[in-house]
Amino acid sequence: MTKQPAKYRAPALDKGLDILELLASEGAPLSMTRIAAAIGYSKGEIFRMLQVLEERGYIARENDSGYTLTNRLFLLGMERPRVKSLVEAALPVMHRLAQAAGQPCHLAVASGDEMVVIARIEPPDDLGFVVRVGHRLPLSRSTSGAVLFAFQGGETRAHWLDLMDAAGTLYRRKRFIAQADAIRAQGYAMLPSVDVDAVTDLSAPVLRHGAAAGALTIPYVERRPVKVPMKTALEHLRAAVAAISQDLTA
Repeated sequence: MTKQPAKYRAPALDKGLDILELLASEGAPLSMTRIAAAIGYSKGEIFRMLQVLEERGYIARENDSGYTLTNRLFLLGMERPRVKSLVEAALPVMHRLAQAAGQPCHLAVASGDEMVVIARIEPPDDLGFVVRVGHRLPLSRSTSGAVLFAFQGGETRAHWLDLMDAAGTLYRRKRFIAQADAIRAQGYAMLPSVDVDAVTDLSAPVLRHGAAAGALTIPYVERRPVKVPMKTALEHLRAAVAAISQDLTA
């Protein structure tokens, strides 16, 4: 974990944030011993901090495996007025989209150098590729991230590129920017899923004041027989983001 030099120190707060950031970066529970070693404190120094974080619901113990992060921080972030209003405007439209397209859909926003899924709708049938709420990927490794980047101004783009570089994200900058420019020119993305074969990501921006506040994505799985062609699903998607965007700026 890279730390910037601090002008003022709050040791207890530092410990708590170090623990939360460590658990957020790990995919499995960590014991007290491993947490202490990773952040450079003794077990005695972090014992009470772990107790308080657990009592406040930010972390939880998974049997004897150790501590893991809960979704409390995510839920707090969702209470930000801009994010909350986006979800409130999007959910009714997303329900209609899933029914019309016969596919699941999810809404993602930018969070630092990543995109994070903040809402999803299950497929109307029993088959579909569903992305869980809270799922994160680097902006450069997801169709949603490319769409979010594509529909930003030059200053925001430059800032996001700096964040990606600082995070050590491995990507081809020129290729990523060229892809984003192409997405912006056509108004949507239609790309093979980076992580899953046989899934095509259809994604379009939800716009607020000319910039992407979110990216609405259908992970399209072609079924046999085809109930809703991909082109038709894309048309429904573009109508959906237009409706949400209009609601946000009304």
